[in-house]
Amino acid sequence: MTYQVLARKWRPRRFSEVVGQEHVLRALTNAIVHNRMHHAYLFTGTRGVGKTTIARILAKALNCESRSGFDPCGECAVCRDVDAGRFIDLIEVDAASRTKVEDTRDLLENVQYAPSRGGFKVYLIDEVHMLSGHSFNALLKTLEEPPPHVKFLLATTDPQKIPVTVLSRCLQLNLKRLPPEQIRTQMARILAAESIEYEDKALNALALSADGSMRDALSLLDQAIAQGAGRVESQSVETMLGIAAEQPVIEILLRLAKGDAAGLLDCVNQLADLTRDFSEVLRLLLGHLHRLALFQVIPDRLAADEFNESLRGLAKKIPPADVQLYYQIGLVGSRDLDLAPDARSGFEMVLLRMLAFKPAVFQTGHASADHEAEQLVAPDAERDPGPDHCSLGEGPVPPNPPRADPASQQWRQIIQAMTVNGLAKELACNSVLDSADDSRIALLLDPKHQGLRSELIEQRLENALQNYYKRPLKLSIRIGAPGMATPALEMAAERQARQIAAETSIANDANIRALRENFDATILPGTTEPRGIS
Repeated sequence: MTYQVLARKWRPRRFSEVVGQEHVLRALTNAIVHNRMHHAYLFTGTRGVGKTTIARILAKALNCESRSGFDPCGECAVCRDVDAGRFIDLIEVDAASRTKVEDTRDLLENVQYAPSRGGFKVYLIDEVHMLSGHSFNALLKTLEEPPPHVKFLLATTDPQKIPVTVLSRCLQLNLKRLPPEQIRTQMARILAAESIEYEDKALNALALSADGSMRDALSLLDQAIAQGAGRVESQSVETMLGIAAEQPVIEILLRLAKGDAAGLLDCVNQLADLTRDFSEVLRLLLGHLHRLALFQVIPDRLAADEFNESLRGLAKKIPPADVQLYYQIGLVGSRDLDLAPDARSGFEMVLLRMLAFKPAVFQTGHASADHEAEQLVAPDAERDPGPDHCSLGEGPVPPNPPRADPASQQWRQIIQAMTVNGLAKELACNSVLDSADDSRIALLLDPKHQGLRSELIEQRLENALQNYYKRPLKLSIRIGAPGMATPALEMAAERQARQIAAETSIANDANIRALRENFDATILPGTTEPRGIS
């Protein structure tokens, strides 16, 4: 016998067999039950989500000889003929191959004649956006005032190309991409019915790769069965899809948690032996970070098979703020990966950026620095220091920044309370307190900002310190790696955290989600800013 592919063999033949698209099925079945059928329906959505399938089921339901409720019986002569593609009153047209106006006129030539067998003559035009402008004009009058025995079912992946005059005469039903969970459940049901062994991990990878298309998922499933010689195995599926193995990606997260740059590059070397598609590796890394974030916030919402023990351990090692930061950096990096000289170097830079912007616990190299800083703070410095104006950290500073060094916080309060601005303030913001006594203050300047040093700027900063403490003080500055975070770095980290929080809040907003789901809206990169940021 000739083998029939899974996408055709398991194509739904009744409304009750359709996976997902409940909002579309509800509208159609209610219209059938209450006899309120529109004369023209436009089904829109990406490939493989069920546009043509639902249209055929609807044509079958309209003409079924033994229909009970809204579902066609599937057993009468009409249902069998529709399934076999030989029902005379269902005229299917592929608009991509019949775009000329002459083809449309030939199609509509017999529209005035009554159906031969069924109750309705149904015209199913697939990829209707491919029709020419003259073809749409020829269709327009019939579409506006069709005979009572005619129904038009139009399907398209690109409704923007359809003239508004045609859109206004159709009832538009937008089919959504299927979530991976629904695709995976359907594949598991099909494999059980086909008596084919499978691994859950393999089905998860196939469902994600299908990108919301059930037809693509079943085509990939056919390929996976052939690849695994009658079984669906995770290793063969990963090889087939070019997906990197999970363990090296988990190892990347472990190295990030430890701040091990050399180990990260070793992991990239291992991945290079497994795959050349580093955009797929980055996508897998983002998926793990997403599950980490979910587990840290609502652990009970994730099934055990979706979150293995390695990731459970990582959820305890990586702070939630770091997870959010890594995810945001990864998203931006995935967008810019094509701009990198090559995918591997772009991926390495994303990982190094995660390390560079990771908030760190800084330890001071001077045992008495905390005490000295406390002595330096004048009584009036305990008041609210007001907004910060360092260029690397604009905006209001939270009262208790996370994991801040006490000595760094004291020096930061001094900077905020002093009457200093411009380059002198930049010099202070990019330095840390090295040592201090009643007559002398020593600062340690970050080597990356040694260009700020000049005799005039240092004199201005020294004068500001003398005015603040109201006593003579000598300022000395030396270049060296700070043992703690500079105020500028702290403020930059806080600004980044506020930005991530703002973007996360916008993305999780119920109204924004509704706009994205119902209208395919997108959030333009760079347009979200936290409050207080100009």
